[in-house]
Amino acid sequence: MGQKIHPEGFRVGYIHDWKSNWFAEKEFADLLMQDLAIRDHIENKLAHAGLSDITIQRRGEVAVDIHTARPGIVIGKSGSEVDALRKDLHKITGTPVKVNIREVKRPELDAKLVAQSIAEQLQNRVAFRRAMKRALTSAMRSGAKGVKVQISGRLGGAEMARTEAAAEVYQLVQDGIVRGMSFSGQFLATTDQKPAKR
Repeated sequence: MGQKIHPEGFRVGYIHDWKSNWFAEKEFADLLMQDLAIRDHIENKLAHAGLSDITIQRRGEVAVDIHTARPGIVIGKSGSEVDALRKDLHKITGTPVKVNIREVKRPELDAKLVAQSIAEQLQNRVAFRRAMKRALTSAMRSGAKGVKVQISGRLGGAEMARTEAAAEVYQLVQDGIVRGMSFSGQFLATTDQKPAKR
């Protein structure tokens, strides 16, 4: 059997930090469920805002850092959206929540944002190879040392599902713990139309 380990989990504690920073002995399960509820609520409410990462810290108060490519959408006009989000999170946790918005400076180098953009293009019926190539070229142009993209499923509406991959490599080390490496997957439910007959 293949011994495939998740690339993010492999680097936690060495290069990447944990997504939640807190410790509890007795109420661990309740706080974990709270974390999941917070993440679900933010991801559902801000799905269109280019969310990259959500980190939660509990040191007396709950602090939520939202990393996004479009901070203006998250904050809203004069902070109205972030205030509404703060109230929603207060209802979930029962305590005041501090919300910090952090901008992702180069979204082309963030794996989750690249995966989201490819998924959006596929939903808008862009040819999958074109979407892959566009993601590769924009990432390499932004200074990535290497990019790998893989798309699976009923590509182009074909009856048989398959996997297509593309890579552009200047210097991409896959084994070992590499700084600055990011990994992400994105699931997409599309209603496939049958391909046009030739």
